[in-house]
Amino acid sequence: MSAPPLRTVTTRTPASVAVPAPRPAVPRPAGRPASGGRLRWSRLLPLLAAVALLTRLPSFLRQVWSPDEGYLATQARMLAAGGSLYDTVVDRKPPLLPWLYQGAFALFGDDSLLPLRVAAVFAQFATAALLAAVALHRWGPRAGWAAGVLFLLVSLGLNPQDTQAATFEVFILPFTVAAVRCAERRHWAAAGLCVAAAALTKQTGGAVLLPVLWLLWRQTAPGRRAPAVRRTACGLVLPVLGAALATEPSGFLFWTVTGSGEYASFTGSEMHVLLRAVASAMLLSGAAIGLLAALAEAGRRASSGCPAAGGRAPDLWLWLVASAVAVAAGFHFFGHYYLQLVPPLVLLGTAALAALPPVRAVRRALTTVVPCLAFLVWGLLAPRPELDHARQVAAAVRARTPAGARVFIWGMHPEQYWLAGRTPASRYLTAGLLTNFSGGRDGPRVGEKYAVRGGWAAFHEEMRTGPPELIVDDSRGKPYAPERVPPLRSLLRARYEPVATVDGAVLYGPRKG
Repeated sequence: MSAPPLRTVTTRTPASVAVPAPRPAVPRPAGRPASGGRLRWSRLLPLLAAVALLTRLPSFLRQVWSPDEGYLATQARMLAAGGSLYDTVVDRKPPLLPWLYQGAFALFGDDSLLPLRVAAVFAQFATAALLAAVALHRWGPRAGWAAGVLFLLVSLGLNPQDTQAATFEVFILPFTVAAVRCAERRHWAAAGLCVAAAALTKQTGGAVLLPVLWLLWRQTAPGRRAPAVRRTACGLVLPVLGAALATEPSGFLFWTVTGSGEYASFTGSEMHVLLRAVASAMLLSGAAIGLLAALAEAGRRASSGCPAAGGRAPDLWLWLVASAVAVAAGFHFFGHYYLQLVPPLVLLGTAALAALPPVRAVRRALTTVVPCLAFLVWGLLAPRPELDHARQVAAAVRARTPAGARVFIWGMHPEQYWLAGRTPASRYLTAGLLTNFSGGRDGPRVGEKYAVRGGWAAFHEEMRTGPPELIVDDSRGKPYAPERVPPLRSLLRARYEPVATVDGAVLYGPRKG
């Protein structure tokens, strides 16, 4: 009698044992625990939109928040009047944000920054939603909720002038987070495109390329890395080349890369700059105190053998370090530079919260809410002496010149051109471009010889071919005062005379006779 045929026996894994899904040769950068539910985007997105609007509410209460806004608004008007970027309209920044301002003014008029304020709200909302998506992918739904909301709160944690202005850092953040999100999903061309968009908004946005390349290396099998690198490079390089060709290639290269050597020097007012660096770091640390405490506690638990989600995300640490280098680039440490630290810091803090017991995680998260609400109140009640001064000067310029008049304002507040509604007589909208003065730098590297290359020759030609109907000396005792800048002093003595003084600013009209 023959034996019965053998039957294949299939064994089932108990439900309590997790069976990993098929993975590529290289694992994902961070594990994701059991989610315990699904993230309901239909609930989260309206919440993020409401919190984004709440945290940006102070921005709608002031006509201009910072000189950067004034510079961009004045640039946009000059471009609309036929100016050429990196030729007759210049700045050390890439072109995307000047173009955004120009487009907003073309659609909605150039008398208000309200459209840009709304765009900044959308940028914050987009950044929060993308961070929620990254956290959801890595640590589950609760982490998604935490990352989105905490980002919006921690983003308040600096001087309101730095957080509420619709300027460069606010608009690079969604691109940087999108680059990381695309990279972790292996969309390499899209990741490169997002890095390019961040760098074309502000050069330091390109720092996110480092975590993107780390993810590419970790998630791509050795035989597929070369095609992935090519796709990333195409996504990155082609938009930059397009921007250069759309402006003026040599001017684009000079103003965005090679022409800022003196500006990026550490020499001059070192103590002032270091104090600013420490003050901004302390402000942001105060806003993120709960996340920093969670990171410290998760680190202690990891050293004793407990899991620490943040430790399994080296790409996030690399992102944070690259962003810190970007903050330090140029050695100015303005407060708004620190906004670039917030997305990776929030993700690392969210990972740390996910590694803590639920009660302690909630307590740490709530610790962050209170100081951030204090920053919101600060933004609502912040004094505005420089805006009041700019308005007084602008009113005096309007009163002494006809519409369409060309004027030249020697100072660091280009918003005065925009508020006055008058055409700049020079492409150099701040004294900093012709003296290297910036952010309180008053050391030995301020003066005529530290101007951008070719600056004074171009300035003299502007004054010869289109002399301004009014010159405003708004130096108010700063190191770039005309008596310390011989070319300007000679121009004023030869062709102009004082006609009025407004809140410390001296107005000069053409010399009679």
